[in-house]
Order: sequence, then structure tokens, then C-alpha cells
Amino acid sequence: METRELRYFVAVAEELHFGRAAERLGIAQPPLSRAIRQLERRLGAQLLERSSRAVTLTEPGSVLLREARAVLDAVEAAERRTRRAATGRAGVVLATKAGATSELLAELLDAYAAEPDAVPVDLLLCGIGEQERVLRDGRADVALLHRPFDSTAGFDTEELRTEGQVVILPAGHPLGGRDWLRAADVTHLPDLPMPRWPRPDGTYPDGLGPQARDHAQLQQLIALGRTCWMAPESSRTHLRDGLTTVPVPDAPPVTTVIAWPPHSRSRAVAGLVRVATRLAARLVAPSGGGHAGVDDAADALA
Repeated sequence: METRELRYFVAVAEELHFGRAAERLGIAQPPLSRAIRQLERRLGAQLLERSSRAVTLTEPGSVLLREARAVLDAVEAAERRTRRAATGRAGVVLATKAGATSELLAELLDAYAAEPDAVPVDLLLCGIGEQERVLRDGRADVALLHRPFDSTAGFDTEELRTEGQVVILPAGHPLGGRDWLRAADVTHLPDLPMPRWPRPDGTYPDGLGPQARDHAQLQQLIALGRTCWMAPESSRTHLRDGLTTVPVPDAPPVTTVIAWPPHSRSRAVAGLVRVATRLAARLVAPSGGGHAGVDDAADALA
């Protein structure tokens, strides 16, 4: 298969409309339809169900969509990393979520800078869920991801820290004085609906919560009493005024990992990962980490 064919198929599979896909690709619809039919014949599988009213993906089509996205990301990543290498400038690009893991990030950068073979580290600060995408498409060489929010499928990873979650509420909210809350107590608050984050294409899902683009905007919305948000415990260290947090012990723990492409042969990436894992080993407390408030609340729930 050619990358051109994969791009054609991904456009149709995402738009589920040949006309819109052709417009997105900048080509006429007939050659697009022919290319998809030729691809189906070559693979011996029907990728799309077509009717006069709709286009839908078949099971083989869903498989190819997932694999084709990965292939196109890899091609784009190879192009970007090759161009960057051609500049002759030594360095590594680290993607991280803006406003997250600030203390861990600062310690990592300081520890790495002290290494004798350290190279410059360019930070790429991302919005919600963007680190994974920029690592896949080659804009970053390595990233700090947060499971279960970010997918690490297809990456090599090392765990750095696991922590509980808290809910961020506007100061003065009736629930703000509680010692702990259950996840069910906060995910459906009628007066504080959960925010809606943009999809990769920039559109927002339907819902009652306000639209949010980044952490700064999110904190302002919470302070104004428009929404609430569950976040890792470490987020408490950089909250603005007008906010309060309460532990949520039954929320899934958040694990921060350092991730990189499995085919990477970059010495700079290897050095950064080595320093990160060494730092993580020092940061783990004998009790296994965590926050006293969350641990006490977990005991209460048990």
C-alpha cells in the first residue's frame, strides 16, 4: 500500500462521506472512489459499507483505520525528525502538559542538565491530551504522559510516579469542606458540570459543561463556579486563588510515565530517560508514595 492510498482511506473513514473527504484532500470525488475500491480489491476486504444515505466502517475498515493512522504518524514523524537532524543542532524535544508535573519536570531538567553529556532540552508545552499526538507525529522526541488519561500504546515507557486524585472546586463550595469525596459525588454535580475538551479536530463533544482549551482557562472557569475537575494530587501546588481541593480516594490513580518511540536510537533521549528513572527511584517514599489525606480517606472507604 502507498501512503497516498492510506491518506485517502483515512479521510473517507473519518468523514464518512466521500464528498467531504474529497474536499478535504483537494481532489475530485470520482478518483477518490476508484482509489478506495482498488484498495479494497487489493486487500480482499470490504472496508466501507455504502448506501445512498450513509457510509459506515466495516470491522476490517476499523482495523485499517487504526493501523493507517499509526503508519501515517510514523511517516510524518520520520520526516520531521530527519529535517531536525539535518539542521545539525544537538538537542531533544520534551513534550509535557502545561501546568502538570511542574515539580517533577523541574527536578528532571535540573538533574539532566548536570549530566556530562547533556544536550539542550526544548520544552513543548501541550494542552489536554496533546503530548501523545506530538510524540507520535515527530514534533517531540520524548514526552511525559499520564495514565489512564493518555494512551501509551506503541511507546516504550518508564513509570516515574503514581499518585491519587483530588477534585478542584471553587472556594466556598459546600463540598469544599469535606475530608474526602467519592468520584460519584463529583462527576455529576448539577451546579458544576464537567468541562468539555476539544477533540483532535477541534470540535467539542455535546454536553452541559463549559468548553475548555487549557489549564489556565479551566482554573478560571472553576473559580467562577462554572465547573469542577478531577486532577492528580500534585496539581494542588500550582492552583490559583479562589480554588480548593478535596481528595477522591476511589478515583483511579494517575501514573506519570516518560515515553518515547520504540525505534528511537537517540543518545539524548536515552540519557534523559536514564536520569528520569534514577530520579523516580529517589522520589518514591518508603510507604509507596501517596498523600496522607488520600490514604486516610481510602481507609475510611474500605
